[in-house]
Amino acid sequence: MGEFELIARYFTRPLPPGGGVALGVGDDCALLAPRPGMQLAVSSDMLVEGRHFFADVYPAHLGHKALAVNLSDLAACGARPLGFMLALALPRMDEVWLEGFARGLLALADAHHCPLVGGDTTAGPLTICVTVFGEVPAGGALLRSGARPGDDIWVSGTPGLARLALDALRGQLHLDASALAVLRRRLEQPEPRVALGQALAGCASSAIDVSDGLLGDLGHILRASGVGARVEADAAAALIGGCEPLAGLAEALGQELLLRCVLSGGDDYELLFTAEAQARSAVQSAARACGVPVTRIGRIEAQPGLRLVDAQGAAVEGRFPGFDHFA
Repeated sequence: MGEFELIARYFTRPLPPGGGVALGVGDDCALLAPRPGMQLAVSSDMLVEGRHFFADVYPAHLGHKALAVNLSDLAACGARPLGFMLALALPRMDEVWLEGFARGLLALADAHHCPLVGGDTTAGPLTICVTVFGEVPAGGALLRSGARPGDDIWVSGTPGLARLALDALRGQLHLDASALAVLRRRLEQPEPRVALGQALAGCASSAIDVSDGLLGDLGHILRASGVGARVEADAAAALIGGCEPLAGLAEALGQELLLRCVLSGGDDYELLFTAEAQARSAVQSAARACGVPVTRIGRIEAQPGLRLVDAQGAAVEGRFPGFDHFA
């Protein structure tokens, strides 16, 4: 099978009607058509075998994640997906792998009305690069720079589960098969919070997706906004401690491990965001409408720096660095 037959067989589909794409796969460029008064939101992420995923990952799961991590960036800006491009390097022609990968990729694309509009394929070490396009009302994007002193700090879902799965798959932690199966799905098939991001656009003051660790990603908001923060360690640990797959295991795992997974673990692709205290009911209403739980874990302060405290306000010691490819 040649390159162009590969593209035609696995990655070429009719465009859905009524979307924001005027021209998709098959020409030198795709043509996007955002609605009047909208700005384009663009993000790109790369996944490299051995760095971002295990060699034995199911191809359909990998296809899902390749797009999910990009849709999560759109979610953090409050953007609506328009379409995406795929650049794919393959070490060999494997039709079984390609069928599974394309199925997982395009199923998530269909779920978020985000068609594949172009890209490139080549031979080389397995590398996946997706660039996603969305639209957001002009001046209405959620940014990292909008947090203000007094704002609440919120996070969606249960961050930390992907890191627990990673530790277990590396043999650093023992979990029973049923718990590991649930957690591995969180690592390999994260659900981008696209609807929540759009729903929060009217009430959140800043946002970021949790890809490299909760505290590390919160640090990006603090630097961009010129503020500090106080984060409640007990509230953060409770996120993962109350998760059903770990029922009865939280005590055995210990507070230190739970905190490390929640605060340092990446790959959750939950939304971390801030909002004024008077917006609490609006935040909860938006979350309920999207079927996504959200939890308040701290507040923004004027004093620079990040302070981790217990329920009594005493400082909690420990280092919880985020992931850095070159650290």
